[in-house]
Amino acid sequence: MTSIELLSPARNLECGIAAIDHGADAVYLGAERFGARAAAGNSEEDIDTLCKYAHQYGARVYVTVNTLLYDDELEATRELVWRLYRVGVDALIVQDVALLKMDLPPIELHASTQMDNRSPEKARWLQSMGFSQMVLARELSLDEIRAIHQEVPDMPLEAFVHGALCVSYSGRCNASQYCFRRSANRGECAQFCRLRFSLADADGNFILRDRYLLSLKDMNRTESLEEMMDAGVRSFKIEGRLKDVSYVKNVTAWYRKHIDAILKRRPEYVRASLGHETYTFEPDPSRSFSRGFTSYFLKGRTPDITSWDTPKSIGQMVGVVKDVRRDCIVVASTSSFANGDGFCYLDAQGTLCGFRASRVEGNHLYPDRMPQITPRTPLYRNQDQQWERILNRPSAERRIHASWRMEEIADGFTLTFYREDGYVCSKSFVYEHQLARTDQSEGIRQQLSRMGDTVYEITAVEIAFSQPWFIPRSQLATWRRMVMQEVEEPQRVQRVVRGEDTVSMPDSVLVANGMSRDFCKEQGVKDEIALEIQKTQRQDILLMTCRHCIRFQLGCCPTHHRVRSPYPEPWYLQSQDGRKFRLHFDCRHCQMEVLSV
Repeated sequence: MTSIELLSPARNLECGIAAIDHGADAVYLGAERFGARAAAGNSEEDIDTLCKYAHQYGARVYVTVNTLLYDDELEATRELVWRLYRVGVDALIVQDVALLKMDLPPIELHASTQMDNRSPEKARWLQSMGFSQMVLARELSLDEIRAIHQEVPDMPLEAFVHGALCVSYSGRCNASQYCFRRSANRGECAQFCRLRFSLADADGNFILRDRYLLSLKDMNRTESLEEMMDAGVRSFKIEGRLKDVSYVKNVTAWYRKHIDAILKRRPEYVRASLGHETYTFEPDPSRSFSRGFTSYFLKGRTPDITSWDTPKSIGQMVGVVKDVRRDCIVVASTSSFANGDGFCYLDAQGTLCGFRASRVEGNHLYPDRMPQITPRTPLYRNQDQQWERILNRPSAERRIHASWRMEEIADGFTLTFYREDGYVCSKSFVYEHQLARTDQSEGIRQQLSRMGDTVYEITAVEIAFSQPWFIPRSQLATWRRMVMQEVEEPQRVQRVVRGEDTVSMPDSVLVANGMSRDFCKEQGVKDEIALEIQKTQRQDILLMTCRHCIRFQLGCCPTHHRVRSPYPEPWYLQSQDGRKFRLHFDCRHCQMEVLSV
């Protein structure tokens, strides 16, 4: 059977525990440093607490150490890794190959998507270097994923299924560093791709003005989970280490329910952790932060991946404006509204506008300030007060199903614990057989079913006695605790040893320190010096490599649309501060490059 993992993000300890409660098989989060999200660091104490909580369910905790490292950070990184290992972290998600030369504990290493993982050859090399899991580039299609899986069938592949999309291949974006001196490879991305641009041709004529031309919709691959499993994906990753706890609860529960439905039909796939969840709400990703949804390139190139009107969350469509009165807006809708709900819409110029309803009466919304909105305008709700109230309370319970069997032996009794995954723990106790005056079965069942504040729910207690033996309840409680101490003993998976296979080398590896350069020299791999440490600023720097293509989106791709563009090339993006960026269309590789000018 093949283990399937649902991997959820955690901004902090609260989000991590919520992710576990709502069905995550694993959680990923950042430590205080080196985690590629500078605003989402966590103390070792909180990571320790999360590990203990997750491990009760057989769930795992991954910590991101996926920034490019500078020379003066190497020793601090090594020390951090040892501390993370000691508090129980199961794996590190890493980018910098310097970690492969460090004296590290036997902890699993996962290759971050920042390593630009998009080919079978790269996967094979990563496996030979000792990586036990690989996070795939978001842009890959099912066929490309399948080809990688066929190359490394025993290496779990991790793929994003939900959340915000970077327009550039991860690890290949220099735009933030070039424009703002904020490195995306060091957790300080300034979100260059969410800025507004105009598009001009080679003659300086504008093709488009003031649009969010690099902004993508958010990923949602709910409908393709089973196909991804069959292609070789073993870990389904939700993006969102900067998202709040309500997002984590909602989206984790959504994918838990959909993955479980597949596992129920496909017994060859099994859940990676233990437990069964019950929810106080019906999960719905359209009610959490989103820019609209796309499956991205999973089934090939499609024209629905962009969010050119706005880089902000538009939320859930709730109806159409029926009438606009002096102090209220009447909505044609089947949704229910609450005081304080926030709404947004696109005006006639395509600009995102919004308002808050200070008072609601049925489908009549009374804004604190009347917007310039017209009838027949689609209306979206991006702040749902009732929904937030539900998710701000305890909204899920996770329990592991188990059962007991108690039987007599010649010199006492044997107590056996059976867990839902087939795990069995049995202990025998020497104890005098004493006949009871009445049948003790119900009392034994009650005592063994009292699991206190553990994560277990006892679904059955079998008693195999030839006589109604008497056992004091205090003695039963002691035996139960002794068995459970062994059941709850933490176990760890050790990191795989680096292989000796002869494999193809990757084209290059991005480096920002001497240890990484030494590693590349030893392995015969070209080192690519990161822009962050380059001494001189040259022209024509490759800022982004994107599978998203503006020319395709405009319907004038010579390959797909078989038409010649009416606009002379090269094309340029122009930001609102006047800076220009040249576009290069690499049709051979079906990708677009953004370069400095």
